[in-house]
Amino acid sequence: MRLLLDTDDDRAVHRAACRWADAARGKITADPTPHTTSPAYLALDVLRAMGRLGFSREGAERMSTDPAWRAVTCWSLATGVREVIVLRAHRLTVERLRRLAAWRAETGIRLTLLAHAPQPSDIRRLTEQLTAAHLTDVACVTGTAAVLAEIGPAAPGCRTGPPPPDHARPLPAVPRASVAAFRAQCWRRQNGADFARTDAQYRAGYAAARTWLARTLPLKPPTGSGGAEEADRPAEFTEPTAFGLRETEALRLFLSRLTVSSPSPQHTVARVRGAQAGLLTWAVLLNVPDDLNRRAGPGITTVPLTPRTVHTITTRLPSPLRAAAIAALLCTGTATPLLAMTQITSVGEAATHIAIDRDGRINIGAPPAPRHLYAIPPRARPLLAAALEFRRRTPRPAPAHGLFANCFGTTPRLQALIADAGLSVPALDHPHTDDDWHTAARGWYLHTPALLAPHVLPRLGPVRP
Repeated sequence: MRLLLDTDDDRAVHRAACRWADAARGKITADPTPHTTSPAYLALDVLRAMGRLGFSREGAERMSTDPAWRAVTCWSLATGVREVIVLRAHRLTVERLRRLAAWRAETGIRLTLLAHAPQPSDIRRLTEQLTAAHLTDVACVTGTAAVLAEIGPAAPGCRTGPPPPDHARPLPAVPRASVAAFRAQCWRRQNGADFARTDAQYRAGYAAARTWLARTLPLKPPTGSGGAEEADRPAEFTEPTAFGLRETEALRLFLSRLTVSSPSPQHTVARVRGAQAGLLTWAVLLNVPDDLNRRAGPGITTVPLTPRTVHTITTRLPSPLRAAAIAALLCTGTATPLLAMTQITSVGEAATHIAIDRDGRINIGAPPAPRHLYAIPPRARPLLAAALEFRRRTPRPAPAHGLFANCFGTTPRLQALIADAGLSVPALDHPHTDDDWHTAARGWYLHTPALLAPHVLPRLGPVRP
């Protein structure tokens, strides 16, 4: 740990420390709020240095000391904070220094304390407080020139402000047709530019389904008992074999991954029809609800987690649990009662998906049923990872503890969360009368010769005006 003593109280030192910071590269500068000695305020000042400012708004939910420091630790681990400069070190109390020492021990950050214009008595008192806080490995640097050299140059190309607004080119209305006629009807009803965009989504689903099936599921599952009657039965009369528990869960997760980033329901429908066509080339039938546009779920009642959306979440919600809760609402599109069942063990490795065993919790002792699986897009995974770390560090955690239990378990909590986030959540406006569309999807092995599947779909000919 470094202790920088700015004996001349040079303004250039303060400016250099602020310009050195770059949260995107894991370097932050915390400026403690003057005229307060509360450890909670110092934690909020560190969160502010990370770009999480939501607690400063009027009416926003506050955090007490222990949750605030847990949030600091979890965000540091999730976002890769490596170096920290704390200004006004000569005004820190022993309790604040102990919190900084614990943060440093848990995350391995490189901590630098910067004291401005300290008097000899201030230096002596600070040294005693560092010893009391068990911060004994301190390298002391004195003098303006030496301090500036220790701080280092300003961060190059440091971006300030939110990312640019989101923009997605909309797709035209797509026909309500089965997989057999969907692409041809799009070709007949849309002009050249519109069909090209729709067909690009169709082809993406087509290729993704073929790749997923080849990597995940066996192409020829076991069929029947193998008796004489089945051996003599013609191939065209062999009944399809429904997907088992493992295949059904894999199918749900694939459909969620395919559509979680869809900017509109039209994109989702085109991708799903392409996936159905791709699976048919491997003699696998995928059946989805006819009223796909009216169902909830990924790609229908979800919002793409763009850089601007994630910036809004992390800025306005400094609590890891609340930030992960609103991100889960946006990328799953499911009902809040179902999402409230999410447990610590429901989040997959590396926070890539959420698996909710609704039937197992409602019907205790019943045979296992396929879980509700939702893919987590890459930009939301650090939020889920921080929430998991926060929950595990909470006193008396348990694997079956609800991850979002304190976020939207009641109507007032949910309303406060939405107000603090300041984002539109389509899932809250949906009635959710049925299961999500990807949960209602079903798959069968057809036991027929695989269809010819060229790597490039055939062209339909010139597009009619």
